[in-house]
Amino acid sequence: MKLATGDHRQHGGVHDMHEGHASQVGNTGPHTGHDQHAGHSVATFREKFWLSLALTLPVVFWSAEVEHWLGYNAPTFPGSRFIPAILGTIIFVYGGSVFIRGAWRELSDRRPGMMTLISLAIIVAFTASFAATLGFFKVDVWWELATLITIMILGHWLEMKAITQAQGAISALAALLPDSAERVTESGTEKIPLSELRSGDVVLVRPGSRVPADGIIIEGTADVDESMITGESRAVSKGERSAVVAGTVIAGGSLRVQVKEVGEQTALSGIMRMVASAQASGSRAQALADRAAALLFYVALISGILTWVYWWFTGDKEHAFIRTATVLVIACPHALGLAIPLVIAISTSLGAKNGLLIKDRLALERARELNVVIFDKTGTLTKGSPVLSAIAVNAGMSEQQVLALASGVEADSEHPIAKAVVSGAHDRGVTSSRSTDFEALPGRGARATVDGQTVAIGGPHLIDDAKAAVPSELEKTANMWSSQGKTVLYVMQQNSVIGILAVEDEIRAESAKAIQALHKLGVRVAMITGDSQAVADSVASRLGIDEVAAQVLPADKASAVKRFQAGGKKVAMVGDGVNDAPALATADVGIAIGAGTDVAVESAGIVLVRSDPRDVVRAIELSRATYRKMVQNLFWATIYNLIAIPVAAGLFIRWNIDLPMSVGAMAMSISTIVVALNAQTLRRLKLA
Repeated sequence: MKLATGDHRQHGGVHDMHEGHASQVGNTGPHTGHDQHAGHSVATFREKFWLSLALTLPVVFWSAEVEHWLGYNAPTFPGSRFIPAILGTIIFVYGGSVFIRGAWRELSDRRPGMMTLISLAIIVAFTASFAATLGFFKVDVWWELATLITIMILGHWLEMKAITQAQGAISALAALLPDSAERVTESGTEKIPLSELRSGDVVLVRPGSRVPADGIIIEGTADVDESMITGESRAVSKGERSAVVAGTVIAGGSLRVQVKEVGEQTALSGIMRMVASAQASGSRAQALADRAAALLFYVALISGILTWVYWWFTGDKEHAFIRTATVLVIACPHALGLAIPLVIAISTSLGAKNGLLIKDRLALERARELNVVIFDKTGTLTKGSPVLSAIAVNAGMSEQQVLALASGVEADSEHPIAKAVVSGAHDRGVTSSRSTDFEALPGRGARATVDGQTVAIGGPHLIDDAKAAVPSELEKTANMWSSQGKTVLYVMQQNSVIGILAVEDEIRAESAKAIQALHKLGVRVAMITGDSQAVADSVASRLGIDEVAAQVLPADKASAVKRFQAGGKKVAMVGDGVNDAPALATADVGIAIGAGTDVAVESAGIVLVRSDPRDVVRAIELSRATYRKMVQNLFWATIYNLIAIPVAAGLFIRWNIDLPMSVGAMAMSISTIVVALNAQTLRRLKLA
């Protein structure tokens, strides 16, 4: 798996991320709109909320207006009437300072927004209350100011907590790495910090521990839990020469692993960067929310000014301040600011848990609109390596005999097709015959002496050179296999054809299911391949593919994608090789097989960690579910403000419909909570 994209700093990079993952999460927010919380943690807002709440209770209890409403008399003693003013001022300075500093940053950046609105509201409420305490008004609103700030802090605490939890995918990945490793030395083993590991080092990984770096097993066998990389819960049995990935768990044995990739080069590090990048990447829906929030600030400011002017000049000077502050509170685009970032963070984390690494938010957003999904054949729909798929033999010979002779000849060859024959014999329980005098026949095949007789295996050129006759039944079968795109190998003993073998690039078991599922989603499926039309048509018919582009040169794949985009169709390209990179970049959505090359992964917007074509379906389902949540949240946040502002301004007061400031603050916080909870329901999505 080649996911180590981006900066390849040597040694200890992932370890550094592991040690600082908490701070890293805080710095990798899903949206810059939440920079108003910079310098504050979830714990800070939690502490501010509880202390503000403790101070708010006596403010409310000793409020004359609340006493009148509820019909009770609070205890009186010298100075008791100043309790609301004193404690309200403390709350304003202690709790409200967070919002005022945020407003200052927004105004310094010339981007007034949510924090500016909140600050205007609490400053207006504080000014009105202070003026009432000095005798300029009869009614103060200390209790409303106190509850307003407390509820605002509660809303921000819940918001930060929700976003931090959503970003937990990065810290959870970082926590998968151990803090140290056991390096094997001439005198035994030594425990060293992960940052000191170097490529070429040999480490001992004990049962139950995690692999500290990407590498190759040089000694031992064990079951390896790779669920954090592949999403598959079943452990994989691995032995010598098998690759292992940093963060995976060893069970049932100990391993000696030669380190190949460390720090920023490991697959885990690449995954962490992709998750962080995706959570920070832009989105069309986010851009819409940003514009709406900015517009809402000016709408609120103008509404607040008009409200103050109207009520002041109608003679209700006391309520002019109160209603103005209420309008500003109600208009805070808090829910709007949270609507998209939280969905982005959750969907990115959900994708990572399901083997989908979202490098580009726009890629996931566009996936819901796809009309056509194009698959590269080799290495995507197929496994990319030849396998023995069929055997046919002449009369008087058995399949086991022919395969034993053929694999005996190919045992000493390094050719991929030779390896497929040997592996095919092993998988079928056939023991290869011993051979001598091996000779490679360039362009034709191979020859060796087996049991004192000359045995050769190869393609049609081998038959032509030997001028050997092929039995009619075998020739008929060979022609059928050739028409299906299979490579036909002839096995000869003493210049007589005794059998034929079919070798082909094995189709992934998941490919047919993936294509069926895409059809159910209303998406057409196409395939691009450099193979002949016969091979392409054979694969397409077996998988149910709608369209085929065969004999496409690597340089022409991008042009082929453009042809599929004709008429405004939204097209995804799924590939794994270097020659797929231009096509991946040209497509509306580029999807790379995770086991593919660095270039392909870099060019794609979405990476399939498991190399499973069914994950394309999961990506589309996630895209559609994410979009639905975004629309729902934007609708709620916008409608809430459109309805609440005129009510807060007092336009319906003649019908006895009024909205106190504290209720407005509570309603604003409730809208934020509704948006947050709706986004959290995305976690329950079960991808097929």
